[in-house]
Amino acid sequence: MFALINYARKSGINPDDALEQTNIKFKRRFEYIEEKASEIGKNLKDMTLAEMDIYWDAAKLEEKK
Repeated sequence: MFALINYARKSGINPDDALEQTNIKFKRRFEYIEEKASEIGKNLKDMTLAEMDIYWDAAKLEEKK
């Protein structure tokens, strides 16, 4: 962990900002999965990882728009 932080700092990346942006992106994608699961009437715990992956990939595509 320390090595990654030092590498980021030496590369001109603020590690705190990078981690915060990563967390925001993860949260946004996970909320997308929750929303889509609700739309199809499924509970997340009843979905397979393959089903979740489909929505995860769809969330990534939505971000690029």
